[in-house]
Amino acid sequence: MVFLRYLDVCLVLATAPFVLIGGLPAAGYLIGAAAWMLTRLGTEFVLARARRIADPKFRAGLQVAGMMGRIWLVALGIIIARFAAGKSDGIMAAALVLAAFTVYFTMSFFTRGNPLGGPAAGPRPQGRPTAS
Repeated sequence: MVFLRYLDVCLVLATAPFVLIGGLPAAGYLIGAAAWMLTRLGTEFVLARARRIADPKFRAGLQVAGMMGRIWLVALGIIIARFAAGKSDGIMAAALVLAAFTVYFTMSFFTRGNPLGGPAAGPRPQGRPTAS
């Protein structure tokens, strides 16, 4: 189950030899991979912190801030790759992040359940409540 949860990280790491052997833009790959790994670490940190917070408003705010920060960090990585190394490196960083996000998003449906670790929200019982 842990392998499925981090399949996107495995994809990013397993892509490295193909990028190097294939002569693809290595700087774009390295910048995109670094941005993706930083965002995954940040996501784990934010979710761990959110699990410990009892106030639902603060928890939701922390999660939204984490998602927005993740988007900005990935976009910044792509922009840095584009302007620091060239257009093809920017495209490589964007393609790597897009592939990693697609795998992460798909696997999150199968592995996440309830991300805050509480009981999963299942269907509510049907019918009228009885007076006891």
